[in-house]
Amino acid sequence: MQLISKATEALRLRQNTKQGLTILLRFIILLLLLVILYAAIFQLLMHAEGDTSHSFITGIYWTVTVMTTLGFGDITFETDIGRLFSVLVLFSGILLFLTMLPLMFTQYLYAPWLEAQKKERTPRELPPETAGHVILVNPSPIALNVADNLKTYGAPYALLSSDSQTTMDLIDRGYTVVTGEHDATKVYKNLRIENAAMLVALDTDTRNTNIIFTARELCPTKLFLIASARNDESTEILKLAGCDQVFQFQKLLGEALARRILNDKERCSIILRVEQLVIAETPVMRTPLVGKTLKECGLRANTGVNVVGLWERGQFKIPMADSTFTATTVMVIAGTQEQIAKVNEYLGPREQKRDPNETPVVIIGGGGVGLAAARFLQASHRPFKLIDKIRKKGISEDKMIVGDAADLSTLESANIRKAPSVLITTHDDDTNIYLTLYCRRLNREVQIISRANLDRSISMLHTAGADLVLSLASMVSNSVINLLSPGKVLMINEGLNIFRSTVNEKLAGTHLLGSGIRSETHCSVVALRQTDGELLINPDPYHVFAVNEELFVIGDSESEKAFHERFNIWRKRKNVKKPLLRGFFTFFV
Repeated sequence: MQLISKATEALRLRQNTKQGLTILLRFIILLLLLVILYAAIFQLLMHAEGDTSHSFITGIYWTVTVMTTLGFGDITFETDIGRLFSVLVLFSGILLFLTMLPLMFTQYLYAPWLEAQKKERTPRELPPETAGHVILVNPSPIALNVADNLKTYGAPYALLSSDSQTTMDLIDRGYTVVTGEHDATKVYKNLRIENAAMLVALDTDTRNTNIIFTARELCPTKLFLIASARNDESTEILKLAGCDQVFQFQKLLGEALARRILNDKERCSIILRVEQLVIAETPVMRTPLVGKTLKECGLRANTGVNVVGLWERGQFKIPMADSTFTATTVMVIAGTQEQIAKVNEYLGPREQKRDPNETPVVIIGGGGVGLAAARFLQASHRPFKLIDKIRKKGISEDKMIVGDAADLSTLESANIRKAPSVLITTHDDDTNIYLTLYCRRLNREVQIISRANLDRSISMLHTAGADLVLSLASMVSNSVINLLSPGKVLMINEGLNIFRSTVNEKLAGTHLLGSGIRSETHCSVVALRQTDGELLINPDPYHVFAVNEELFVIGDSESEKAFHERFNIWRKRKNVKKPLLRGFFTFFV
């Protein structure tokens, strides 16, 4: 199948080139025949006027000078019919010589030559010593986001682009790019695939299957392959092609958005498990904590969890004793599964039955993300209304509203003014920003959870009024880096990481509260593994550090850097052949 595909593509390219040259050659032959015809008519008309001194070569000379609009004027007709013939030759020359010939020359000769020159100048292979790198196929905006995150962590990568101009543009922007076709064996050899740590296919399902199949043929065992899939059926096909990990990112994002909806019974949304440690997000909206400080809330005393971070309109902050919770605050808490369950009891009313007249959640957008969110809510027996311009299969009529969400009557038919939550899931960030502003104006109290396709849109969506924003680009990046990382760093949210570090002599002998980890580096210790192997979750503030104890620390990239600089703990980065994180972390997107 692969050989047939490659042969077909090569044949198509040859046929296109041959066809273009054939058209150009036929046009030139047509021009020559037309010049000969005009030269013959020229002689006939001159003979009719009684002038027999002009040869056939003179006729060709006259025809070319007239058609190219040079018109020296040394040879002219005396009769009206001869002058009309001159006008005909002149206009045909303007059309054929001055208009069509340059265009066809450019299209069928110069442009292919220029494209070939561009391809010659674009990189066709990586240096022979390249190793431990990640190959990203299809340089989409999401793939570029993955590349940016890999650069942040010092991991080598290479983008594969089939377009020479795109390659040149990306090189100018500082990316490592190689030009080549996605299904060419030679291209992957030039990408040093035998030394790569991972290959990530982020194209369509069919192209991803071809990419994975080609890569697996070259590296039967040692290369770790990741692919995205839109359809459930594609997951099995990609695995049959040799893929190690298939992510349905749209489905995962839709379910992640739905899990963030305020729920009286489940206030906490689990985003990570590390052995017995559980990290969760908890919106403060509609809880007794609104207006209270961390010191006053009593969370640790009543549940045992530790508040390790606060999201405030997309900005991550390390909580202090006097940090005040607002309706827009989202807490990041750490504890055991039992402690997280206590938080759900502590924050929410204990209704055993759901109100049958509960106002439905509004979902805007019926694409892959919106449908995944709708199915998640349907499985949770949570009422919802899905708004889309096209009726969707699998969604009952009483839960579907066909219309434009930008139309006020459509939103009001979904009871937007009383809805507890709105999920905005369209694939266009500009549309999501617009709808966020619109929904916030119609309902000041509604919880707005929005999808962002690119990281740069996250801050804009929060400014527009979104309470929570989940980025598709970050989800892809997190998944790749979490599989690639050798157990040292785990990205869990928009720029929020958990990293591990070993206690050295500088930290040994100090207790957690007086170490300055939170106050000086804006990191929080969420767990500690003692030298005897016991894991302490949310260790006591007065625990005294011992050499070689292992810390689990949460913070953003800047906080991590500050931690290493403050305590002189630098972890060495190594190229890895395979992901070493599997089996240690269980990641909940």
